[in-house]
Amino acid sequence: MVDIATRVWNHKWKIDPIVRSLIDTDFYKLLMCQSVFRNKRDTQVTFSLINRSTNVPLAKLIDEGELREQLDHIRSLSLRRNESTWLRGNTFYGKRQMFRPDFMEWFENLRLPAYHLERVGDQYELTFEGKWPEVMLWEIPALAVLMELRGRAVLNDMGRFELQVLYARAMTKLWEKIERLREVPELRIADFGTRRRHSFLWQDWCVQAMVEGLGESFVGTSNCLIAKSRDLEAIGTNAHELPMVYAALAEDDAALKQAPYDVLADWHEEHDGNLRMILPDTYGTEEFLRDAPDWLAGWTGVRIDSGDPAAGAETAIRWWNERGEDPRRKLVIFSDGLDVAKILELQAQFAGRVRVSFGWGTLLTNDFRGLTPDDRLAPFSLVCKAVEANGRPTVKLSDNPKKAMGPKDEIARYKRVFGVGEQVAQDVIV
Repeated sequence: MVDIATRVWNHKWKIDPIVRSLIDTDFYKLLMCQSVFRNKRDTQVTFSLINRSTNVPLAKLIDEGELREQLDHIRSLSLRRNESTWLRGNTFYGKRQMFRPDFMEWFENLRLPAYHLERVGDQYELTFEGKWPEVMLWEIPALAVLMELRGRAVLNDMGRFELQVLYARAMTKLWEKIERLREVPELRIADFGTRRRHSFLWQDWCVQAMVEGLGESFVGTSNCLIAKSRDLEAIGTNAHELPMVYAALAEDDAALKQAPYDVLADWHEEHDGNLRMILPDTYGTEEFLRDAPDWLAGWTGVRIDSGDPAAGAETAIRWWNERGEDPRRKLVIFSDGLDVAKILELQAQFAGRVRVSFGWGTLLTNDFRGLTPDDRLAPFSLVCKAVEANGRPTVKLSDNPKKAMGPKDEIARYKRVFGVGEQVAQDVIV
């Protein structure tokens, strides 16, 4: 087991790359990338960094030269032979050769495209432009670099013993969470914490703690590199990025209305079983399910990622009942801002009514709240999203209006087209 505090102390004296592998990313990114490579490979997109927590002045905390050094290092990476062998030959979700030879040949020759970085006040503008399959792979490593550099800026002021105590307290805090979760019958939980982790080493430690503390209740990790090195299941399906870009490419309102279902029709051709998970909230969960084609009711389940999670699950249960499906055979994955209390509450509410699973993210891999003066290591809400496709702006409505993004006039248009009514705003935790 790595002595994290010592590594943190030592990296003060030399460059310590934050991202060391192209598969230090979320599994759903690679699944989506293959789908995009097959269906929309020439689409031009722009991804942009969005700091929702404007009280965190990233440009004051993070040295621009150091940030560029880390991003340049990522551009030097290529897929290693053993990583390619793992992707080509491993079984994922019960399927061998999940990744097709043409996609793997492309991925093996990939270097990530250029980035554009500019300081604007106390924040950074960081954007990536180019072909969709290439640019989309910047999202996770870019977020991981910024989150860890912000952490390093705080940790740099600490002495060696102070660092040892900090990590001892953080380890104790996580282990106490695990002790509460291990009492939950039929718990199924995975690590979804790559994007906004404290650091790679800390995420790896958290995964090892979950393996030891929860046993079979811990079903895997979204991080491909950790899944490979720890011989764990790689977990993930799809994300909002797909419908956001498909919708932006729509030529008129009718095509816009159809776009989220076109995404899943393409997905249906490639995947079955537990990979057939609906993410319905991009343009409103109730609205999506109300107009969904009947064949989607036969999919394995839904992932709830915004709004009131209990309300979202109840909406899905009603929809399955209306479509003649047995909700007890369906899977609901909760993945938005989870911590132990919410996991316990949702498990108790829905156990026996649906198959319940949890994707535990930032508050698994970055919960240093209350462990430093002024809470300088508390997690914050940082995202990197597709903001433009073939010159057109993207839009996300979400079930929480505080997570909406896009030009105001386009948000209004999307609400009209998708029939989105009154929404209840909720605090964005992470």
